[in-house]
Amino acid sequence: MKGTLVIGSTVADVIISIPHLPQTGEDLNITSQIQRLGGCAFNVSEILNLIGTPYMLCSPVGSGLYGDFVANELEKRGIPCFIRLDTIPNGCCYCIVETGGERTFISKHGAEYLFSQSWMDKVDSSNFDSVYICGLEIEESTGDEIIHYLEKHPEYKVFFAPGARLCQIPRWRLYEIFKMSPVFHLNEIEALSLTKEDDVTTAAVLLNKRTNNDVIITLGDRGSYCYNSSTGKGCFIDGYPTEVCDTIGAGDAHLGAIIAYTKLGYTIEEAVDRANKIASAVVSVIGASLPQEIFKKAISSFN
Repeated sequence: MKGTLVIGSTVADVIISIPHLPQTGEDLNITSQIQRLGGCAFNVSEILNLIGTPYMLCSPVGSGLYGDFVANELEKRGIPCFIRLDTIPNGCCYCIVETGGERTFISKHGAEYLFSQSWMDKVDSSNFDSVYICGLEIEESTGDEIIHYLEKHPEYKVFFAPGARLCQIPRWRLYEIFKMSPVFHLNEIEALSLTKEDDVTTAAVLLNKRTNNDVIITLGDRGSYCYNSSTGKGCFIDGYPTEVCDTIGAGDAHLGAIIAYTKLGYTIEEAVDRANKIASAVVSVIGASLPQEIFKKAISSFN
């Protein structure tokens, strides 16, 4: 089996728990603060690793306090550092978690969001047949470097998660990605915002017309809507109830599971069902990383 190139960020997630988002001028005490490894690309790669499909994490690591943290955490996990940028500080993500588990991100972007086509050209492309990309990196000044690299490799199956800031992605870059016929993965708010539609079924059809590939729209605890490009049919796939700790990394884990299970030969609907279960497990723990024992318990009903 060929692997997946996971292109994107690995960051320090500073997870801050508070009763509610403060109003202007309010004095609010936090209930806890911890630091964990995160970032969309890293979160996706973690699920690929748990499921057991090959991948390469293509995530630049910067300097400074957060860069050292990321480098050390990757080393602990036996994950090679893709490239170290000693003169550019690594950023971090402040994950504000309210009672009830909803998260709000405040990010300081650094070296982890910068990319060069020359770095990717050193990768032996014959070992890979798919690639994950995120809208956050495409939005950045070096986003066209990723696009130009992918244009040289039409053999890759592209999985694209535009993310909450999709409206900040330069339109020409978004159009270039559409030309790559990516599997499109986004949440309900993102899908309706991008298409200007009122329901996910219509939004999925419109997105499929642009990409000519599968479209998956996540619906929180209600599950997902999956549009199968091969059959021209869409369906709702139920979610799995769980006690929510926080929602950090749930979408990343969901797409990581879809990538892995489709590579293992499952249909897109079967993959989304399993992804729903894994995402429900992720929201039951603190942070984005899913302990192996909880992962095994989550998928045991499918075995």
